[in-house]
Amino acid sequence: MSGDLELPRHPLVLGAARSGCAAARALLEAGVEVTLVDDEPTESTDAPCAIVAPEAVDVAEFDVVIKSPGVPSAHPLLVAARALALPIWAEAELGYRLLPPGARVIGVTGTNGKTTTTELVGAMLYAAALPYVVCGNVGTALCDVAVHLPQGSIVVCELSSFQLEDIISFRCDAAAVTNITPDHLDRHGSIEAYERAKLRIFETQDVSDVAVLNDDDPRCADLSRLPGDGEIVRVRGADAEALGFAHGLLLGDHNRENVAVAAALVQAVGVSLDCVAAAVRDFVPVPHRLEDCGSLGGVRFWNDSKATNVDATLKALTAFPDGAVRLILGGSDKGADFAPLAAALPGRILCAYLTGPAGARMVDTLAEAGVDAVLCEDFAAAFHTAAHDSSAGQHVLLAPACASFDEFADYVARGEQFRALVTALGAM
Repeated sequence: MSGDLELPRHPLVLGAARSGCAAARALLEAGVEVTLVDDEPTESTDAPCAIVAPEAVDVAEFDVVIKSPGVPSAHPLLVAARALALPIWAEAELGYRLLPPGARVIGVTGTNGKTTTTELVGAMLYAAALPYVVCGNVGTALCDVAVHLPQGSIVVCELSSFQLEDIISFRCDAAAVTNITPDHLDRHGSIEAYERAKLRIFETQDVSDVAVLNDDDPRCADLSRLPGDGEIVRVRGADAEALGFAHGLLLGDHNRENVAVAAALVQAVGVSLDCVAAAVRDFVPVPHRLEDCGSLGGVRFWNDSKATNVDATLKALTAFPDGAVRLILGGSDKGADFAPLAAALPGRILCAYLTGPAGARMVDTLAEAGVDAVLCEDFAAAFHTAAHDSSAGQHVLLAPACASFDEFADYVARGEQFRALVTALGAM
């Protein structure tokens, strides 16, 4: 059990962003002396202790390195730690060890749909009046909630591939992979390595646990064996229809899949189908994930800024009739292959409005596929051009298939800018 696992005696926490600061806070609360290290050791209002530079520490003096997910595996301190056979933990590993006895864990990973599925699980547990907390990759770090949970709580944890790389004892009573499509290959190197990181969510499960796979995803459907001993439960998006999907606010094939996955996870901890259906009916889409931002003159505006890869964009388009969408694409360039996107767009959209370095790289690919496209000066220009070109009955959709770092701090800032531009038009 998580509460029976040992804590480190002299840990080094690497990375002073949200997860690292949470880990340091939790260790200090547990009475453990902490050294918090960051490549840019500036003062931080979130840091619970002084931040020191990497060159000021000797990893040989520590018994474990606790790594923030954003720190690359090739960081010199991690290379040195591995050479000394020093354990490296994800922040989630520490958080798991801090959980009270009797806590149950529901874990969610996947390329797309993690946050919506995680929040759906929380809504279903709420409908069932079960004690729970939602945490992990987006939102509150596990370490910030673990030490304050009452016994018997259910922890719903969203887990990225970066977090799963460095778990050791972390175990999910119920775990799911929503889908596996190419993403973060600049970090993992190959889709196979990325998949292995995702599947680690099942690695520590035993025969009493449940492993949920979305069989609408080809890579998940092809998995015949998993790296743990959990009972495999396979679902499909069509399963969501019996759970009242048509009566809720969620749209698109991907959200059908998210609902089906979430339902299987909560059934593993005893939630009834009536509670599942009630949660699906009342669930409000998570911001920046096919978020309805209003309409003006019969044109409706949709913010799916979190669609940062090709698969997510194609899934978003399933929410709309063919030939009714003006699509904003582009942003920073992660080196993705845009050919599958271009091949799928003819007949599906009216026009693509391209922005950023990735948008510039799409121009020829889209033209070769026969897709009408306009390369715009920046994000605001793409929005205004799409809005100007639209007429009643059409949709302006931000589903960019790219990261946001050309103009924005993250996808949230991009989505908020989209929402602000819609509001400035006078949309309601």
